Amino acid sequence: MSSMSINISELREVEGESVKELASFLEEKIEAKIDVGSNEIIVKPRDEGRTLPAKTYFRVLLRKFLHRAELKRELRVISSGENALVIKIRREARREE
Repeated sequence: MSSMSINISELREVEGESVKELASFLEEKIEAKIDVGSNEIIVKPRDEGRTLPAKTYFRVLLRKFLHRAELKRELRVISSGENALVIKIRREARREE
């Protein structure tokens, strides 16, 4: 796996300040280079010889972050392709708005 893409556009809608917290959380947990864009975070290995953890581990980390940031009721993590994850607003949270 050369890189992992995490779509954060809906995370920005709900809690814009959490994007920086998520980037630092991932950097702390995974020894990788993290590029934060307007709508996504791209995680790449720091060295060429290293590989990234499995996609399932990324999902666990994102869910752990949402729990710590108390966003688990509003957001969820879903798969979006081979090396991509999306943080989406839950249907229940949309109905309440």
